[in-house]
Parts: sequence; structure tokens; C-alpha cells
Amino acid sequence: MEIRKVLTKLSEKWPAKVLSIALALALFVFHRMSTLEERFFSAPLRVELEPHIVPASLYPQMIRLSVRGDAASVRSLVEEDIEPYIDLKGRGRGSYRTPILFRKKGTALGVEPLEIRLDPLEVTITLDNKISKYVPVRANIQGAVKQGYELIGTSLNPEQVILDGPAEIMSEIAELSTEVVELDGRNDGFSTKVGILNPNPLVNIRGTAITEFQGTVTQILGLGNFNGLPITVRGLSGRLLAAPAVKTGMVRLEGSQKELETYAPGADFLFVDCAGITEAGTYTLPVRADLPAGFTALRIEPEQVVVQVRSGE
Repeated sequence: MEIRKVLTKLSEKWPAKVLSIALALALFVFHRMSTLEERFFSAPLRVELEPHIVPASLYPQMIRLSVRGDAASVRSLVEEDIEPYIDLKGRGRGSYRTPILFRKKGTALGVEPLEIRLDPLEVTITLDNKISKYVPVRANIQGAVKQGYELIGTSLNPEQVILDGPAEIMSEIAELSTEVVELDGRNDGFSTKVGILNPNPLVNIRGTAITEFQGTVTQILGLGNFNGLPITVRGLSGRLLAAPAVKTGMVRLEGSQKELETYAPGADFLFVDCAGITEAGTYTLPVRADLPAGFTALRIEPEQVVVQVRSGE
């Protein structure tokens, strides 16, 4: 009987009571929502594969995260606390559409409640067998050395590197190129470190991907023949006179091609040295050339001359 009275009392004005409960619940949810905070940040996507398998197509490297929870807790989260990943262990070559999962780490492990949303929710990725091979490196040389000079030799150290990557992409790579090596204005040998360009983000260059370029630069040498040059006498004592039997000669010079084009030997370019002669007589002396810096005499004619020395008195 008592139970019936209670039920009767509860059923009185039941719409108002239901409305009150609903309102109270709404207020509770509103209050709860007002104390939550939402943050957005990005985290790198981890791809879990078999050791002999690698990605063979581009995929999102960064995943946008939305986290919602208690304001103080959410503010303490950092990028490393939530790790997006896809699990492709046990999968071989082929194309797969797979959901993006996440695992909580660090500070996020103790945050409750914590709502986490990912964007995108899934990815499509192609897998291929991983191979490695040696690939030669080619220097990407641009510009020109200084006028009158030439680049006569180049070298790289290392001149080849090891690549790791998907088999199909690796089969299309025959060589790698360096960053630009500028030659403009250079007039001597030089050495510089340059980066090795990676042709595909799905391929990995083992090591530092840097090589040392060495270039050998030298002057462009030319040859010049100069004829009819007077043969003069130097170093003779003031009381002696001398006269070479041959009055003129020729010389074949090697030197900078640019300088040879404008060079003109002086009147005393060819000479005989009489500094060691102290008395009159007949002497056979070598013909010498007064060479400017950077020039070499390849041939002098005549190589020697007869000089008649007599007393000036």
C-alpha cells in the first residue's frame, strides 16, 4: 500500500519533473563543456613496416591533431605526447588504404578525459621492396674561369654514395648531381664542400650527403716567335769594345696566351754577357734572353755567337 502511494506521488506532475531533470542534465553538460579546452597542433606520422619494405609513394608526413580536455591538462601537452601512426607490419609490395591510429605518450597518458581527433583519418600508401646500391656523383659546374685561364681537372671526394630506397624508383637513378659549383672569376686551383642533391624524398642518401669538390685551374699557355731582335753586349769593361759576329737573332717564348698577344721585346732583350772578359780577344758566348716573369724561352737562335773584343784605347 505504501509503495502504491509512493508511485502515485512520483507520477504526479511527471512532465515537469522530466523537464527539470533534463534541464539539470543540460546545465551539467554545459558547465562541463565550459571547463574543457581544445588545442590544435601537428605531429609527424610514423609508418611501421617490415624491415625489407619501404614506402614507394608520397604520403602525409604531418598529421593535424585536435585535442580536447581539461584546460590545464590540455595546455601541458606537447607534440611528442601523441604519436599518429599506421601499422603495415606483415604487408608486402602493393598499395594500401589504411586508417591512422594514435598512441598516447608522456604527459598525455595521465589526461582524462581527453578527446583526440586526427586529420586526415586514413591514408593511401604504396609499398615496395627496399634495395641499396652505389651511385656515382657528378659535379654541377657553372660559369667560366677568368679570361686567359682554363679548368684542366676536377675531382670529388667521395665520388659515389650508397642509396637506400624502393626498388622501382631506385632502378631509374643512374647518378646524382651536386649543388652548383661556381667557376666565375677563378684563376687558380680551389677546393669547396658541396651538397649532394637527393632526386626523390623516398630515397635516402647514407651519410652526410656532402662531397668535396677540387678544381685545377691554370693559365692558358701560348707560343710566340719574335724575329730580328738585336743581340747586345752587357757587362763589358769600359776600356774594351766588343762586336758580335751575328747582329740579330730570334726567340720562341711560352707564356700566358693573353700576355703574349700584347708583348713586345725591348731593344736589349737578347744579349751576351761579357762581364768576365778582361782583355782583348775572340770569344764564343751564349746568347741569353731577358725574360719577363711567367715567360719561358723554348728556343733561342743563334744559341751562341762569336764576339770580337778589342781595346778601346
